[in-house]
Amino acid sequence: MRILLDATAVPADRGGVGRYVDELVPELAAAGIDLTIVVQHRDVEHYRRLAPDASVVAAPAWTARRPARLLWEQTGLPMLVRRIKPDVVHSPHYTMPLLTRTPVVVTLHDATFFTTPELHLRSKAVFFRTAIRVAARRAARLIVPSRATRDEVVRLVGARPEKFTVAYHGVDHGLFHPTTVAEQSRVRESLGLAEASYVAFLGTLEPRKNVPALIRGWVAACTDRVDPPALLLAGGRGWDDKVDAAIEAVPAHLTVRRTGFLPLEDLPAFLGGAVVVAYPSLGEGFGLPVLEAMACHVPVLTTRELSLPEVGGEAVAYCGTDAASIGRELAGLLDDPARRGMLAEAAAERAVGFTWAAAARLHAETYEAAAAH
Repeated sequence: MRILLDATAVPADRGGVGRYVDELVPELAAAGIDLTIVVQHRDVEHYRRLAPDASVVAAPAWTARRPARLLWEQTGLPMLVRRIKPDVVHSPHYTMPLLTRTPVVVTLHDATFFTTPELHLRSKAVFFRTAIRVAARRAARLIVPSRATRDEVVRLVGARPEKFTVAYHGVDHGLFHPTTVAEQSRVRESLGLAEASYVAFLGTLEPRKNVPALIRGWVAACTDRVDPPALLLAGGRGWDDKVDAAIEAVPAHLTVRRTGFLPLEDLPAFLGGAVVVAYPSLGEGFGLPVLEAMACHVPVLTTRELSLPEVGGEAVAYCGTDAASIGRELAGLLDDPARRGMLAEAAAERAVGFTWAAAARLHAETYEAAAAH
């Protein structure tokens, strides 16, 4: 079966959809899928390394900007489809080409553009709500990373449940695994923390991640401690304009730091070196940082919003989304090393069940169903 995978939506920083596509492509190739991958010029060599047997095609250089890419998706991509003649087109990031008779599979990562639109930039929420409605109506099949996402799209858009495949994300167990004290010390020193302990957060600082409430909860949990852990916020700066005010209100004796993007190879030691990884999100399509922290053998504190219980199960600790609940549950974990150890063990065991190979098998089955459609 020949699949044309449109990877032109992958951003330069490889976040979000980039992590999904980068992990999926080698497993699809290993599963025997005949892949043609359309990419941005900057990514040609990257995908040739990821999948040496795949055909990698560069989109025009002018598609690097999002409006131009979307225009090309509706004009140039259908022309490419006619030339390559794939059995199925996979559009891995919400939008899809409309002017093609070849079956299209679309990945929908998230339904929070409907459930909590106030947590997104208004233009982004409007755009992705429209894209999801179009895909639900026009795509041959839909792939989602959780049952929660499927159920929300079915409920809010009226999509047919039988069109969906729930394919949980995997975790790269070769990268995300328990790290050594030396590895953790190297990353800690690179962040200027010496031997200090810390609570870790990983993700874009956008309103949906609930970082201001995390900061206030961490302050409540740590302000009276003799040796309080720092709070490290790793990831893109995002657009949550309340983060700065929350940081400014932190007492002087506590340490909170935005690290920005960390190299991918540093993430396991960053997560594994934390006393707790806190991810009090207001809603996720999946919640990959939770799974990656679990694979690093570290206790995780998260919420029960949308898909997060599907990822964490009984192997993580849960809190509410308000600062008081976050602070209370975080303090309980900091005071209970035995519970942290039990959660870390359970998390590592549960994470083993999430693999990109399993996700690729479900994608392959979905391609077959789309082609039959």
